[in-house]
Amino acid sequence: MPAATTANPSRHDVIVIGAGFSGLSAATELMAIGLDVILLEARDRVGGRVESKLLADGARIDTGGQFLCRDMVELNALARAHGKAVSWAYSEGDEVFQPPIPPARGYEIWEGVEALREHIIRLDPKDPALAGLTVSQWIARQAGLDPDVAAAFLRLVEGLWCRSPDEVSFTWLASTDTRITNEYSEMESFLGSTMHALAEDVAATLGARLHLSSPVTSIAHGPDGATVYTGDTTYEARRVIISVPPVMASRITYDPPLPATITDAFAAWGTGHVIKLFIRYATPFWRARGLSGTVMWSAPQGLYACDASREGVSGLVMFIGGSFAKSWRGRPEAELKTFIRTQLVTALGEEAGNITELSIRDWTDDTWSGGAYSDNVIDPNAADPEAPLRLGTGPLRFASSELSPSYPGYIEGAIVMGRFAAREAVQDLA
Repeated sequence: MPAATTANPSRHDVIVIGAGFSGLSAATELMAIGLDVILLEARDRVGGRVESKLLADGARIDTGGQFLCRDMVELNALARAHGKAVSWAYSEGDEVFQPPIPPARGYEIWEGVEALREHIIRLDPKDPALAGLTVSQWIARQAGLDPDVAAAFLRLVEGLWCRSPDEVSFTWLASTDTRITNEYSEMESFLGSTMHALAEDVAATLGARLHLSSPVTSIAHGPDGATVYTGDTTYEARRVIISVPPVMASRITYDPPLPATITDAFAAWGTGHVIKLFIRYATPFWRARGLSGTVMWSAPQGLYACDASREGVSGLVMFIGGSFAKSWRGRPEAELKTFIRTQLVTALGEEAGNITELSIRDWTDDTWSGGAYSDNVIDPNAADPEAPLRLGTGPLRFASSELSPSYPGYIEGAIVMGRFAAREAVQDLA
């Protein structure tokens, strides 16, 4: 364990690590009940996998997590509490399928996908017959399944979780889907002022309790509490809430080493891969043609676009997900821009080539997030690798969105899990 560089480490009731929505929610909950809490964030900003940037004219857009729906009650309540207005995603008109297929057939396929998801939700993830299967292997066992529905489902998995279905654990997927209970599309709306602005507003309530540019390198822990090292500063607390994704949490050094149940659980997780783009236009020209702006590609696999226009800003959000995103890592940005323009012109016509501004955020190898909007369980033989992390050990608790009892992997789940971990910490300290 490195020697402390501060003669007198600051002492607190609880240290929260990671200032994404999970860590922000945990810290604000603890502060509200009067506990002495500090929040350590490795980056020079808050938000974690939620971030933003300014376009050339000063308009602000989300480059990370962005969307919500009315079923996400905690996130909606938080937005209202901070005066954030919701912008409804444009959904009128036809979707475009690439390569082209008749729209009626496209909708029929996606109705089949939804029926397949409903079937999966009814399965018991603990059924021994499902153990050891990847998502692709389970699909291959479904006799009589429409091949187009099967292929579309696999694309959906890769698009949502940003990892190849050849790698994702089927029982983890089934368990996760039972906890994502929205009736409305999870991309139903977004915050006009950006989701990142909401994170900043929440962070502002913490004042000096928030310490940016403080990456945690190691944690010494014992029955009476823990000592947290950030490289140049040392902190002590009776409890520590580690609100970063499982893969990131596994990269912290722990002394003594964590129990095998936790290290084995860490080993089951892998990061996703996603590139998010915002393609700006002078006007949402697709609307005049009776199109919604949604484009779903079956080839190249891993592409999806939708209308994310709001007052004063017209454009499409586009995602490159999974193995296809990973294949773009390190390639020239100009090459990617040419590829995107070509794909959009093919899907939406020549007007789609009149791009006024194109923003690219490559999350595939992010230093502090690992690769995408959620980690995934990629060991199909791992039995419930979330449980040991939720339980934690000694003074340590893990509280990323991936572990949430509702909406795991979403901002809503991060809020729920952060508050859950805060309540556990209060009980521990009682």
